[in-house]
Amino acid sequence: MIRHAFAAALLLALPSASTAIDQAPTEGTQGSLAAAIAADTRTPANVQRDRYRHPAETLAFFGVRPTDTVVEIWPGGGWYTEILAPWLGPRGVYYATAISENGHRQLREMAARRPDLYGRIRFATFPVFDGAGGGVPDGTADVVLTFRNVHNWRMGSGRNRQDYTAEAFRQMFRMLKPGGTLGIVEHRLPEDADAAREASSGYMKVSTIRRLAEEAGFRFVAASEINANPLDSHDWPEGVWTLPPTLRLGAADRERYLAVGESDRMTLRFEKPRS
Repeated sequence: MIRHAFAAALLLALPSASTAIDQAPTEGTQGSLAAAIAADTRTPANVQRDRYRHPAETLAFFGVRPTDTVVEIWPGGGWYTEILAPWLGPRGVYYATAISENGHRQLREMAARRPDLYGRIRFATFPVFDGAGGGVPDGTADVVLTFRNVHNWRMGSGRNRQDYTAEAFRQMFRMLKPGGTLGIVEHRLPEDADAAREASSGYMKVSTIRRLAEEAGFRFVAASEINANPLDSHDWPEGVWTLPPTLRLGAADRERYLAVGESDRMTLRFEKPRS
């Protein structure tokens, strides 16, 4: 009951943004999202990270509705899947994408264990290279979401260390309907930092993300400080992975990094123009 009340309270206060958003969920939608966030079926360790990831405010900022077709790019272990798949399942569509079938393994196991919650997940490949199939059909998504992944494309993860950010943004643009939303959360590199750090630190500049999105055809809508962390100095010895949850340095200065918390993050909303 406490968790349910807390999640509902979070939804009553939408985050400040540089532009007003007119697509925030309705009151009825908020209630069902609050229930999904407060559900006791979520992994306890994931729930502990809500204070850093702010799922209620973040999804409200992106204007996600329970009837939407939502594509999550590279959900990994399924942190947001535990919220989105049950919430969207009855009336919407949830796509989980990965660069290869192996990337779907954990989510497929989740679906096998709890088909009532995750059995409606649709699996797709992203990005699609060399004309291979299996991607999200063009023009079908209302919302595309990606959480802390753009740095992976910049670093070439899964693609021979070659930067494929531009192609990733082009493919996200194609899968969206006109008027559809692209929501991005990413580790934030200060604008005055050396841009070369984007290739190895896990942090990206807001200006870089905006340039990539706009070059692909997106229109910038708004930015929010929902997921900001002023304690993050952005200059850690092992990049963003120095901080939790990775804690790459192990026991070395562990308490210091736990006190900082998870990284400082940008939260950006874009739109595919209607014409």
